[in-house]
Amino acid sequence: MSDKNQELADFIWSVADLLRGDYKRSEYGKVILPMTLLRRMDCVMKDTREAVWARAESFAGQNKDAVLRATAGRDFYNLSRQTFATIGADPDTQKVEKNLKDFIGGFSSEATEILDHYAFHLQIDRLAKAGLLYLVVQKFAGIDLSLEAVDNHNMGYVFEELIRKFADASNETAGEHFTPREVIELMVELLLAPDGERLTGAAPVIDILDPACGTGGMLSSAQDHIQALNPNARVNVFGQELNAESYAICRSDMLLKGQAASNIHFGNSFTQDGHEDEQFEYMLANPPFGVEWKKVEKQVKQEHEDRGYDGRFGAGLPRINDGSFLFLQHMIHKMRPLKKDAEGREIGGSRIAIVFNGSPLFTGGAGSGESEIRRWIIRNNYLEAIVALPDQLFYNTGISTYVWIVTNRKPKNLKDRIILIDARDQWSKMRKSLSNKRKEIREDQRKEICAWYGEAYHLTRSGDGSQHSVPDKVKVFDADNFGYQRITVDRPLKLRFEVSEDSLDTLRVAKAVEKELGEGGPEKLVAALKPLLGSTWKTKSEAWIALGAAMDQAGITWPKAKPFDKAMRDAVGVPDPEGETQFIKKGQPEPDPDLRSTENVPLREDIDVYFEREVKEHVEDAWIAESKDPKARETVRYRVGYEIPFTRHFYVYQPPRPLEVISAELKALEVEIQGLLGEVAQ
Repeated sequence: MSDKNQELADFIWSVADLLRGDYKRSEYGKVILPMTLLRRMDCVMKDTREAVWARAESFAGQNKDAVLRATAGRDFYNLSRQTFATIGADPDTQKVEKNLKDFIGGFSSEATEILDHYAFHLQIDRLAKAGLLYLVVQKFAGIDLSLEAVDNHNMGYVFEELIRKFADASNETAGEHFTPREVIELMVELLLAPDGERLTGAAPVIDILDPACGTGGMLSSAQDHIQALNPNARVNVFGQELNAESYAICRSDMLLKGQAASNIHFGNSFTQDGHEDEQFEYMLANPPFGVEWKKVEKQVKQEHEDRGYDGRFGAGLPRINDGSFLFLQHMIHKMRPLKKDAEGREIGGSRIAIVFNGSPLFTGGAGSGESEIRRWIIRNNYLEAIVALPDQLFYNTGISTYVWIVTNRKPKNLKDRIILIDARDQWSKMRKSLSNKRKEIREDQRKEICAWYGEAYHLTRSGDGSQHSVPDKVKVFDADNFGYQRITVDRPLKLRFEVSEDSLDTLRVAKAVEKELGEGGPEKLVAALKPLLGSTWKTKSEAWIALGAAMDQAGITWPKAKPFDKAMRDAVGVPDPEGETQFIKKGQPEPDPDLRSTENVPLREDIDVYFEREVKEHVEDAWIAESKDPKARETVRYRVGYEIPFTRHFYVYQPPRPLEVISAELKALEVEIQGLLGEVAQ
């Protein structure tokens, strides 16, 4: 950003001096951003304003809006006779308020919609009541934002700087609508890195989507990066945002840059897809971390069930409290198909960069929604790379984050392979913290990460990426490494039998006992068995003989119903490794639910070979449980799952410090504490 642009942004922001006291710092942007937009539009309409007024009066045909936009030579116009010169001509607050509202009411729908989402009418009322409206209008009336003074490109920079200042002033909420600039720049470089030839053609037309665009920082950075590579490139940006204020800021930014602001849509991307049936070459997103999608659950589930893979969510649905994977599926659905031209060269295809927290890497066991989504992404060869970022990079959270690079045009050397990059130590401490943001990635560190990625991208096939110049930071795995077969390991239920106070209390409340013996039956049964308190038996048959005799003596007939039998066993049976093995039927031991465990068998390994080596050798009576697969409607012995245990692959063992070192440190601390206590006692 040039010094001139910075000076202009600082001057505009100096309006905050007027607001101080009546507005909180976090609220300054609610006035400054929409007023900047209004003043810019006022200045750029100067050359066509009267022509638009005249055309509006003379034109009586249809499609008047299109005619007036053509007359204005831009996507907006204003039919009000007010300008910033007349709005504040009289210092009377009521007149200024009336004139400003008249000016805003004269705009075409494009500008009006933006101002409505700013809810700027509320700020006008507030400024008027505080006696600040005339002063603020006069301050902006003195700023020259004409095209001669500031072209669209530089106006975009100025507005982005104002957005940044707004975010910095809103520490407590910045993360809701602002992604740190260095993170955006890293994502954009990773996204575009392999596509130098595509971006440097004669005059490429490039479309970019951000379905959770916030204030549009990612879109602006991607556009700047591409046009720095090729000034002739035509970059079309598209976005969607749920937060009204963030949407208004983003759309304002696009309008001021001369972009098609209508490409930015308001609403929930899952239920009000503003770019339905559209496809994009590049996509970026920083969706909110760990935000539930319960409000849209009905619509999302309906699309999943009714449309399957023809819709956006065919691969599966994540847990209700984290919609991250819904965003990624939404974006994958919008990828352009990869084709070949007449000369056999690949054309089309898409690339995606998205920021996640750690949850999408591993949450959900085999068969869960998250696991099935990972399985679909990996088996379709979409996942190209994951880059682990330092913690404390974002404003509203200090957790670790990861950039996923997803594409349908991976190079042959990366077919069914995935790059993992550990960049968690690539950070510098900020001189001043901003909420939870205490770290930043310097430009040289960003370039280092991109260099690692570029080298890995062109590696020839090797088993683990050890050919890389920094193999401790970059690893390349076969996709199958992230798949596993989850088996359930059962062991037989072994019981001894005894009558105790606990077993009698269990019988008192057992529904099966009350059902078979009738009202008052449980208490009669307990009274009949009380003389056996403390008695134990090694086998069920011995216990049943003794219990049956006690019931006969009390005049209680042992019911033949199986639920009663089970209730008795659950009450007097006690798990015991040396006890009697229980059987469901002859030759089929009953599994002990408390001893049940699971094992994740590598995808490439036979489950029986693994079981014999890792389980059977240590627990002889164990077996692999079978279950019914509700989808396939068949008996299965394992379920396939996928997870990406990133930390495990980069774990470095740190041996504990020698005891003598720890002991010496403790003694030094004792001496220091004694000294401090001595000073306090004086």
